[in-house]
Amino acid sequence: MTREAFNDIIHEQYRRLYFIAFRILSNSQEAEDVVQDVFMKMWMMKEKLDKYNDIGALAVTITRNNSIDMLRRWKHIDDNNYNPEILSQELTLSPHDLLVNTESADILNKIIEGLPANFREIIRLREVDCLSYEEIAGKTNININNLRVILSRARKIIKEKYLNYSYERGKT
Repeated sequence: MTREAFNDIIHEQYRRLYFIAFRILSNSQEAEDVVQDVFMKMWMMKEKLDKYNDIGALAVTITRNNSIDMLRRWKHIDDNNYNPEILSQELTLSPHDLLVNTESADILNKIIEGLPANFREIIRLREVDCLSYEEIAGKTNININNLRVILSRARKIIKEKYLNYSYERGKT
């Protein structure tokens, strides 16, 4: 596997893997670390990656396993009384961060709800349900190339509206 092909995998899979790790760990930094470790493992096995039918499924499996392993390590630390209060303080977000995350999620949900129906459906299938392009194409009967165009346009709209909202909010 070439470096360029691997970079394509990283760009295609990063967000999906991050959300999976974050859902399991509820910690942004730890989720980023897990995803970085996943890509490191995949790079180390780059010669073998061509043997897999779905590299995305492999990446998801490694991400889930690494996240669960991290939870087990945290539990082990808690069980051995290595000051669990400090660990739990590191894992919880500040009230400000919780508010910002909640507000951002609400804004994004409103923006997505305002998208045309076909954009909204495909964004939800890809970003929320984490389906592959092939799975989405099978469910919607849309050509994969058209699907990529629709996703690109929908993401562009979401980004523009979110940045516009952030800009307007910053002015007040």
